[in-house]
Amino acid sequence: MTTTHRPHRSAEPAGPPPGRGAGRARPPAGAWISWVALALMTTGSVASLRPAPTMAVYGLAAVFLYVVPAIVFLLPTSLVSAELASGWPGGAYNWVALGISKPMGFLAVWCQFAMTIFYYPSLLGYVASTLAYVFDPDLASSGWWTAAVIVVAYWSGVWISARGTKGVAGLAGGGLVVGTLLPGALLVVLGLVFLGRGHPSAAPMSASHLLPAWAGLASLVLIVNNFLSYSGMEMNAVHVSSLRRPGKEFPRAMFLAMGLVLLVFVLPALAISWVIPADRLSLTAGVMQAFDAVFAGFGIQWLTPLIGILLVLASLGGMLTWLAGPSKGLLLIARQEGYLPPFLQRLNGRGVQQNILVAQGAVTTVIALLYAFIPDASSAYWIFSVITTQVYLITYLLVFVAAVRLRRKHPDHPRGFRAPLLLGLCGMGFCASLAALLVGFVPPAQFGSGSPWGYLGIVAGGALGLGLVVPFLFYRLRKPSWRQPEASAS
Repeated sequence: MTTTHRPHRSAEPAGPPPGRGAGRARPPAGAWISWVALALMTTGSVASLRPAPTMAVYGLAAVFLYVVPAIVFLLPTSLVSAELASGWPGGAYNWVALGISKPMGFLAVWCQFAMTIFYYPSLLGYVASTLAYVFDPDLASSGWWTAAVIVVAYWSGVWISARGTKGVAGLAGGGLVVGTLLPGALLVVLGLVFLGRGHPSAAPMSASHLLPAWAGLASLVLIVNNFLSYSGMEMNAVHVSSLRRPGKEFPRAMFLAMGLVLLVFVLPALAISWVIPADRLSLTAGVMQAFDAVFAGFGIQWLTPLIGILLVLASLGGMLTWLAGPSKGLLLIARQEGYLPPFLQRLNGRGVQQNILVAQGAVTTVIALLYAFIPDASSAYWIFSVITTQVYLITYLLVFVAAVRLRRKHPDHPRGFRAPLLLGLCGMGFCASLAALLVGFVPPAQFGSGSPWGYLGIVAGGALGLGLVVPFLFYRLRKPSWRQPEASAS
């Protein structure tokens, strides 16, 4: 899920069955939002500095590597989710449960939760490398340092979430501006000044480098990680009913958001590629490397730790905001249908699903320790990012199928927005998601010296094991006594 990309809020309990809607629910007076405001909300929830080092390795080709997923994934996801959100409340679980089946709905909401198990190690790996520049930049390449930061930060977040602390979301919201947008703009401006002073760009900026160098199928793996950068757009689709003319205004909002998100993603990545040569760039600490190098050129290197603190605070604030969201959605569905054993359904005295968070934390701790045993922290970061993307893509595959089936089964069901060319959008989104999922099993070019079978084993074990095998076992082993619909309604 950085701000870093955040996994979206998971499903709420299933809403009313199809056909009972009374038309588009109108917001109360004064609650309308403009399409520009929705575009800015979407940009703020998706844009992130965290993927910038990954794309900076490819220089000017980063533009291509961001634009392609935006067209084949971001656009279909946004428009299709808007139709589903405006017709059926309840999020991905309800959409998939009504469009396909309840077991597939459980799989969708499970994958929304399970992806966070790998998302947090990758997010906190970025935090560890950024925090290293506050103390000692050499720590950024230490697996033990990274593992320790992940474990301490995650369990601190669990402790805070389990206490039901309020006001964290507001702090995180401020962190988005202070810890993401301002540092990103500063990086781009200083990068331009760096070039303006006559320094050569570390990466070629000629038109011949607009396309990435082809190195076989492994070259396509970079696009996979960018699918995760764009995921979560359906989170903002719920606001479609707050637009005065959703049929016209929502597409405008999404196209504007796509342009803004591309600017936020592409420009900092290019700025980093101007300053740091690709062979010296860390996938986790690349943002801080660029700031450190640029600040050194201007004689203000003392600002580097300050920027590091701002980036860390933004990331930790985002983690706290989202830590309990997916697990709460899973808990509600599990109680309704009995998909999880009673132990995992229990709440603590503050009404927080503490047992799920602790179980998730145990797995997260084991994953974090892998940083200590994988020699290159950048490699570990990449692997966990790919696993996160693949698990999340399972949800999108189900949502695209459900959207087509709901349009066919309930063509007259009230919708506040009808996606144009729905079948084509779903077909493009499904094929792109499936291709990205399959390509994720191929080691990228950076892993040429490593064992491809080792890479395949880790990625397949994480993505297929956690994304498919575990929910299948929960479903097969479920018992009627596990259902607690009255508890979820309270």
